[in-house]
Amino acid sequence: MSEPILKLEGVCTNIAQYHILQGVDLAVSAGGVTMLLGRNGVGKTTTLRTIMGLWRAHAGRVLFDGQDIAVLSTPAIARTGIGFVPEDMGIFSDLTVEENMVLAAASGPLDPARLDWIFAAFPPIRTFWKQPAGNLSGGQKQMLSIARAMAEERRLYLIDEPTKGLAPAIVATMAGALRDLKAQGASILMVEQNFGVAKLLGDTCAVMDDGRTIWAGEMRELAEDAALQERLMGLNMENA
Repeated sequence: MSEPILKLEGVCTNIAQYHILQGVDLAVSAGGVTMLLGRNGVGKTTTLRTIMGLWRAHAGRVLFDGQDIAVLSTPAIARTGIGFVPEDMGIFSDLTVEENMVLAAASGPLDPARLDWIFAAFPPIRTFWKQPAGNLSGGQKQMLSIARAMAEERRLYLIDEPTKGLAPAIVATMAGALRDLKAQGASILMVEQNFGVAKLLGDTCAVMDDGRTIWAGEMRELAEDAALQERLMGLNMENA
């Protein structure tokens, strides 16, 4: 893989009295998909939120293309070229789908060619373009959440559990869109509980436990080693 576009070095994040991240080391290769895996509650979402500056790192460095972005505000971090899809989707239910997309294109009007690609990847976005986003189904809201991050070309996308609770057909649509995004040369760091999706999309992988990275390597290596899966995550996902 290529050189990392993003590196976390000894990142510690406290939330109130709780020490959530306890020295996270992580590398995301440029032009690849890195999966961030682990049991619930081990710090995966906090890692993404720390990268975006939504939670502040108390120690360590967050290096994006060599720049320490841990000292920047969240809007400034977004302007460096990072898109974020939060677990709670973060859409504006009272606004139309179109208005949600327009707000996401911070640097100017939506590019027609990029919008056509988004419509092809997520047909419901076109179908419900003028409808309130709150009227969408759960799967359609997740599509909109990802489409908003894709409204402008980003150098890095942080995506938190995009397939959680979705029907298989919608998961397949999501995976196809993310494959297309990867083919365009984007770098992606994704938290994902669906191991089948992780195997399909991931190039590299990091596994977290108790606020630390306990393993990192090729996604293929983890996918082909059931004993390693069980040791790292307590699950045998050989047939997932």
